[in-house]
Amino acid sequence: MPEYWDICDADGNPTGRIHEKGNPMHPGEYHLAVTVWIRNSEGKFLLSRRLPTARHDPHFWEPTGGSAIAGEDSLTAALREVREELGLTLDPSRGELFKRYNWPHGDGKGMAHFCTWLFSLDTPLSAVTLQPTETCDMMWADEDTIRRLIREGIFVPYTYLDELFAHCRMQKDPVENTPFIP
Repeated sequence: MPEYWDICDADGNPTGRIHEKGNPMHPGEYHLAVTVWIRNSEGKFLLSRRLPTARHDPHFWEPTGGSAIAGEDSLTAALREVREELGLTLDPSRGELFKRYNWPHGDGKGMAHFCTWLFSLDTPLSAVTLQPTETCDMMWADEDTIRRLIREGIFVPYTYLDELFAHCRMQKDPVENTPFIP
């Protein structure tokens, strides 16, 4: 079954037009995408590893994420992606919209309007159910481990990591002090 995206403006607002995933987008078109960082009370982030056969960044470590389907806002997409890829249900009141930015598609046509979410959750890895069509491993990783993975060239590069880590260091208790921002 085809997947459809809302065509958005540069701020992530739907324009009323829809795009079928897999078809090239046009210059100036945007679709909504999410990245979801899940942080536990030890300050570690839940990462999954892409399949070795993945089209983009094969066998790289990353936080969960993906594209919003038509009709979804960024929070709904973030909650769905985590449920689908990790089998976890996040509490929206334990999350915050950390950052918004635009990123070009690899083909130079169209853009993704990314919403980066930060959630707090304490859960054992045994509670995570990986989606076998997308991921092959998982781990809780601290900032030092993520920086090592970046140096090794096996972590999806995010330009805002210094900002994310500084923001997280400012929070004394990530589970109790993470405000929800709609």
